[in-house]
Amino acid sequence: MSHLPQLIHDLALILIVAGITTLLFKRLKQPVVLGYLLAGLIVSPGFSLFPTVTDTSNIRIWAEIGVIFLLFNLGLEFSFKKLMRIGGTASVTALIEISVMLGIGFAIGRALGWPLMDCIFLGGILSVSSTTIIIRTFDEMSLKGKRFANLVLGVLIFEDLVAIVLMVLLSTIAVSRQFAGTEMLLSVVKLVFFLVLWFVGGIFFIPSFLRWTRRLLNDETMLVVSLGLCLMMVILAFEAGFSPALGAFVMGSILAETTQAERIEQLIRPLKDLFGAIFFVSVGMLIDPIVLSNYALPITIITIAFIISKIFSVTAGSLISGQPLKTAVYAGMSMGQIGEFSFIIATLGLTLKVTGDYLYPIAVAVSVLTTFTTPYMVKLALPLYKTIDRYLPPRWKKILLRYSEGTQSISTASDWQIVLRSYFFYVILLSIMILGTIFMFSRYVAPWVAVHLSNGYVGLIITSVLCLLVLSPLLWALVVRKLQQEAFASLWGNKKYRGPLLFLRLVRAGLGIVYMSVLLLSFFPFHIALIGTMFLVAVAIIFSQQIHEFYIRIEERFFFNFHHREIQEAKAARHELAPWDAHIAQFSLPVGSPVTGMNLEEMGLRERLGINIAMIKRSDYIISAPSRYEKVYPGDKLFVIGTDEQLEQFSKHIEPLNGKTPEASAPKEVVLKRMVISAESVFRGQTIRESGIREKTSGLIVGIERDGRRILNPESTTMFAEGDTVWIVGDKYLIAAILREMQR
Repeated sequence: MSHLPQLIHDLALILIVAGITTLLFKRLKQPVVLGYLLAGLIVSPGFSLFPTVTDTSNIRIWAEIGVIFLLFNLGLEFSFKKLMRIGGTASVTALIEISVMLGIGFAIGRALGWPLMDCIFLGGILSVSSTTIIIRTFDEMSLKGKRFANLVLGVLIFEDLVAIVLMVLLSTIAVSRQFAGTEMLLSVVKLVFFLVLWFVGGIFFIPSFLRWTRRLLNDETMLVVSLGLCLMMVILAFEAGFSPALGAFVMGSILAETTQAERIEQLIRPLKDLFGAIFFVSVGMLIDPIVLSNYALPITIITIAFIISKIFSVTAGSLISGQPLKTAVYAGMSMGQIGEFSFIIATLGLTLKVTGDYLYPIAVAVSVLTTFTTPYMVKLALPLYKTIDRYLPPRWKKILLRYSEGTQSISTASDWQIVLRSYFFYVILLSIMILGTIFMFSRYVAPWVAVHLSNGYVGLIITSVLCLLVLSPLLWALVVRKLQQEAFASLWGNKKYRGPLLFLRLVRAGLGIVYMSVLLLSFFPFHIALIGTMFLVAVAIIFSQQIHEFYIRIEERFFFNFHHREIQEAKAARHELAPWDAHIAQFSLPVGSPVTGMNLEEMGLRERLGINIAMIKRSDYIISAPSRYEKVYPGDKLFVIGTDEQLEQFSKHIEPLNGKTPEASAPKEVVLKRMVISAESVFRGQTIRESGIREKTSGLIVGIERDGRRILNPESTTMFAEGDTVWIVGDKYLIAAILREMQR
């Protein structure tokens, strides 16, 4: 007789207990992450009152998968373009805050008499806030439209990137057991090389691949393809000597630049939630109640010191970056917790066996305590600001106001600063890429070619030619690509600057020749490398036009892929929205809202609240600049323009009565669904009234897309034609029944 594998027993126990605890925490209006941690404590071997998990090794494997999916999802929300857009304010704030917290964590560890490695890892654990907890708190408190929330989200994006770097540095320190400056620098250079290599390669190939196969990518195949890409990058990161979580994060950030990012995020959410739950339960399983009781004093000290230091460092960083006092205080009070990356850093210490067994449960305990305090800290931000404002000397207020206004109106950098900064960054980045590629080919590719293809000079020629083909776009970009054309042209117009500008071009050309020489010297003797370099330079000059055209095609493909999602969103949102970005907030109309089914004229938002709805998004159906007759339905994403106060009033205006969805409507799930009229459809040739769809779905037909033209709120006499895409708002299950009927 076959027996049930122990893994299924353990998973059943974990999910049943986690389900009960998360329901309890939802009822208490607390983050469900805490429910998962409690579930882990209950099913852990150290808690004998209930059945416990017996095969912890299998659960650890599932938890590692959970970390991969969590980081993949964070990457999808991250986007390197977001990092470039957050500007100096968020990056300066984050750098100051992270530096302070690294020092505070290290100092607390030393004061408690802990070993050096425990102190270093404690600093890393305390330096990163919880993206999940903060975003969820902002959602629950309707704060996403506030200006300080944009600053906090920008800091979180920067923190995620720094956390990745910290993981690499901490691994290096843990292995070497010392602060080896050269080794750490090489680790950072290696990280930059692989990040840029993966990102550039990913942006060049993956968006194109998704476009070419879009007709084949239904939800099932898209899920399989995206997870396959994620795990492929996980393997590449591991083979390169990095954490698998880094690979998942990188692939997520690459896919975040594609037009399929939101769709992929929705598809993987159930998997992320499932495996993420197992990860947090496994975190809870590592909590030892005896250790917690023995280290109650350090936990209390670390928690209090962390909250105070975090508030101070974020507030100070915000003020230094030029934010007003109110925004700085709100930002500081919002970031007083540790979360996902902190757990991963703590796990890294355990895995590498460089930290004590007590550090992990202490980190979890601090996380739990600070997670509980987060909503209350945000609520206390306004009273704290008023208190500071009341007692702050008027002279200091003027200084802060003048400084804030001054940083907001800093004059544009000079043309020379723009050109030199661009040249320096560009040359350094390309140099790392070129030298890293040469090293990779000489260290790994050449031995493989010698074993599998050909040994001796033939193998070296094959390797060097392959390396040159890979490097040719980078070398050509280094030598000829125009940088900061407006600033360069402005300087070129002044004859006295032409000499220095020509010198900069000659430096780039010289570097290109040097790197070609380094490439050939990596495989051949000096005299052959010298002849080869002269030959390649001559070929580059003779065929410069053809090489440049080839390079332009590659560059255009890359930047088209890089900006494609942004271009599509700009088309949908129309560029008129751009000037008001600072005052635009996005709201999702909840089920049971008193304005459901009303048109914009009936709502009278402009007259009552002074706000305007600039755009309505239903699934991927965009209504830009909606007319006053446009109605709103549950699930609509409303892009609203107004001040912080007006947006707050609007948020309350659309909430269900008494803050609750009416009980009678609870069983009905109202959704927006798409239906395509095929040649065999029973509805083809019928009018909306004749089809009876409204009655069958208890809903409305809100739009028809026909030959690229959109018919909003069509009349009941409108006749369905083959190829029509029909949008229906109604009961989820009734619509599903209609769709099944069409497929018969």
